Amino acid sequence: MARVEIVMPQMGESITNGTIKKWNKNIGEVVELDEIILEISTDKVESEIPSPVKGRLETIHYQEGDTVDVGILIAEVETDLSQPMSANSQGASAPASGGKDTKASQESATSQKSVESESPAGSTSSNGERRFYTPLVKAMAKEAGIPLSDLEGISGSGAGGRVNKSDLLQYIENRSGKGAAAPAPMAEQAQTPSPTPTPVQEVRGSYNPALIETIPMDNMRKAIAKNMVLSKQISPHVNSVSEVDLTHLVKFREGFKNEFQKQEGFKLTYTPFIMKAIIDALKEYPLVNSSIEGDNVIQKRYINLGFAVAVPGQGLTVPNVKDADTLNMTGLCRALNRLADKARNRKLTLDEMSDGTFTFSNVGSFGTLFATPIILQPQVGIYASGVIQKRVMVREDDSIGVRSMMYGTHSYDHRLIDGELGGLFLEAIHRNLRNMDPSQLF
Repeated sequence: MARVEIVMPQMGESITNGTIKKWNKNIGEVVELDEIILEISTDKVESEIPSPVKGRLETIHYQEGDTVDVGILIAEVETDLSQPMSANSQGASAPASGGKDTKASQESATSQKSVESESPAGSTSSNGERRFYTPLVKAMAKEAGIPLSDLEGISGSGAGGRVNKSDLLQYIENRSGKGAAAPAPMAEQAQTPSPTPTPVQEVRGSYNPALIETIPMDNMRKAIAKNMVLSKQISPHVNSVSEVDLTHLVKFREGFKNEFQKQEGFKLTYTPFIMKAIIDALKEYPLVNSSIEGDNVIQKRYINLGFAVAVPGQGLTVPNVKDADTLNMTGLCRALNRLADKARNRKLTLDEMSDGTFTFSNVGSFGTLFATPIILQPQVGIYASGVIQKRVMVREDDSIGVRSMMYGTHSYDHRLIDGELGGLFLEAIHRNLRNMDPSQLF
């Protein structure tokens, strides 16, 4: 039989694994060429993975919710539809209707665990079938004092009848409503004196399980945490901070923003002005637009400028404006708006998430004065802008006035960027902002 292997794809240069969000096909079903066979989630993007061939889904090695390293075998497609399914494939797990899970070992993509070896993760039902539960469901059941044997009676609404979080919450709610003991007969109540209730004193300053909630991390948050720790381990971070007067830029935006929105259909923010200043600074100091591979410095002769976008309830994602140095100001504004909308709706493509050369983060949008951001690997620097605030300042001619000021931070990899270059690059960004004539950019 001719089988085609499907492996966990590379979802970006800094991503080492992905989580299977959903299988769109069951074992034994025919899948067409380029038909979506599964959905994968990472800390940066959710992607639909098409089948590379037409055939029958023969084997699934990992289930929904499993996190798998890049390059590991996750499924096999049989291209010869005239051949019957093998016994091994018929015994594998069907994600939507099979009702049984067989999970490949994380350490070996070619060996599968037997059903019996999975006993810590499930139980045997009354009809002899085995049911398995996600780590989240098991953790919630343990927290609520529910043994695995009680989970057999829950009708699951997940794939293959699997019990998911909402099923368990509904079960707990129903159980708490039915758990009250039946009232004793009146005669017995009369003979049994009611105990005097003992007042319960709540001590706020000491450990109290009733005041603690355990919230499991979702896959995106776990991946972000892993990548941030990894970046700190790889790059010795140095942070340089300075401030810049943006009074002229604030006045221009106030007078032009309504006209701009009427023309373009979206709001004019400070982000494109700051990114324009970063682009010009990267042209002046191209070594900052590099990455490190082993003992080699990979200097990029193109600028793919990433910018952090807050995804509600999901953390941050960083799309890249490709060839940002070739865009005029209007083109830069349009690219930022398009990518930000796609990021918030989790519609970014792998290409839009890959090959960034430098990153910008606007922490001022949250009211933050300044921050010390973590470098996005394998880049060697990131710039963060703080909130723009009016402050009383002494100017060069010793006059005193109210000015719109902003702090900016350049975090850089000290393996390549020393304090001199890091400081000069930061000053170049702020010099570009101070000298910018925004009226000539549109």
